[in-house]
Amino acid sequence: MLVYPSGLDLSSSHLRFLAARIRERRRAIGSRWRRLSAGRQALLTLAHLRNAHPYAQLAAGFGIGTTTAYRYVTEAVDLLAALAPTLEQALREASAKAFVLLDGTLLPIDRIAADRPFYSGKHKKHGMNVQVLADPAGLLLWASPALAGAIHDIRAAREHGILEGLASAGILCWADKGYQGAGPAVRVPFRGRWENLSEGQQAVNRSQAKIRALVEPAVATLKNWRLLRKLRCSTTRITSLVQAVLTLHLTCSN
Repeated sequence: MLVYPSGLDLSSSHLRFLAARIRERRRAIGSRWRRLSAGRQALLTLAHLRNAHPYAQLAAGFGIGTTTAYRYVTEAVDLLAALAPTLEQALREASAKAFVLLDGTLLPIDRIAADRPFYSGKHKKHGMNVQVLADPAGLLLWASPALAGAIHDIRAAREHGILEGLASAGILCWADKGYQGAGPAVRVPFRGRWENLSEGQQAVNRSQAKIRALVEPAVATLKNWRLLRKLRCSTTRITSLVQAVLTLHLTCSN
């Protein structure tokens, strides 16, 4: 296999943060020797998350075995995922905002037609449903654990306790039509065909559409990490990957 140098479009703060967490982990478990230093293990993990390079390619580039590469990445991802904010923590931060934006996104996965629980009729593909909370500037505040893609957004929001949390905290939220019936804390557009809506309802829907569009940068924040654009791992690992990306974004973008 040929090996070549490559760049990574991340700041050095990402590398320093993750390397520090890995060093803490190694001290805690008394790890004396590794094939890669903490900094190199951090770089390996960032390359996998950001560029979606498979383990075999990463292993060749870093001079380690494929199994070792998998083990190192999994260890670092789990460290990051454990640091991700909970919904309660995100809502406490959101309470200082004028409002929040709620939306669901589908992370595509490599499944076949037989895997119906993962098939999203809305997106016409297999994937995992992740709920996203953003602030009025479109900055990502929180991302939920991943659920099967067949689950609708309103059900996912209920299962995660998002709707109950928003209502309890008194936080105003804007969302799309997929959240009809979410309760008074969540503002959604009027339903019905455009020509059947009154002029006032049409004006409200236009205004809400402009507000809801602000959530798109938060969704893009997740999918800028190329691994989340097409996941080929076990579905049980996807929540950890999303939470790891969330931790890196919140910690290193401030």
